[in-house]
Amino acid sequence: MIKEGASRQSLHERIRSDLEGKILSGAWPPGHRVPTEQELRLEYGCSRMTVNKVMTQLANVGLVLRRRKTGSIVMPQQSQNAVLEIKDIKDEVTAQGAAYRHEVVARELRAAKATEADELGVEPGTQVLALTCLHYADEAPFCLEDRVINLEVAPDAEAESFTDLAPGVWLLRHIPWSEAEHTIAAVGASARVAELLDLSTGSPCLVMERRTWRQGETVTEVRLTYPGAANRLSARFTPSLP
Repeated sequence: MIKEGASRQSLHERIRSDLEGKILSGAWPPGHRVPTEQELRLEYGCSRMTVNKVMTQLANVGLVLRRRKTGSIVMPQQSQNAVLEIKDIKDEVTAQGAAYRHEVVARELRAAKATEADELGVEPGTQVLALTCLHYADEAPFCLEDRVINLEVAPDAEAESFTDLAPGVWLLRHIPWSEAEHTIAAVGASARVAELLDLSTGSPCLVMERRTWRQGETVTEVRLTYPGAANRLSARFTPSLP
């Protein structure tokens, strides 16, 4: 039994990591009944509130379905559960019949800024890897990628050049994500963005900001900027379960 002392957050993270691991590994298949909150409370020696918080988070990301009378069950982990899939930019380009290449414009190993530390869930000053990449379609700028990688979760990224594999593809292959968050906005191109994407300052752009997690730990945050006139966004939805 684990005693719940001063490090309540650490225990919460451990319980969530344990349950996510069992679900994502297939040890608990779809339809499997998750132990009750009382059973989990006794197993981990923690408060009912801690367990309830974990179960609420798992339900919010679609890993479990909570039912008042029959208890929680594991949900099928299908791509249709996500509003937006994480796609390889190369696939987006080649799907349009264009030739693809990418270029690392900037690569910097540095201390995390305060806002980055907050987004990544690390202490300010923690070393991170900051990358800027340009993705091309038939030699025309297709997408600007500004990314920060949490080296505490992906330490091998520090030695990676990303010349053969773009950062997003490399991360998907080496650090599979278990949760993602998208924020999408239409913005005018700044002077920097306009120069890199070969646009006029203020030109409309589609911006997608994304964070991905692996069992509760933030892997990376990325800002993808597309020329607005040449791109559109679509998603296929399924109804929520009752």
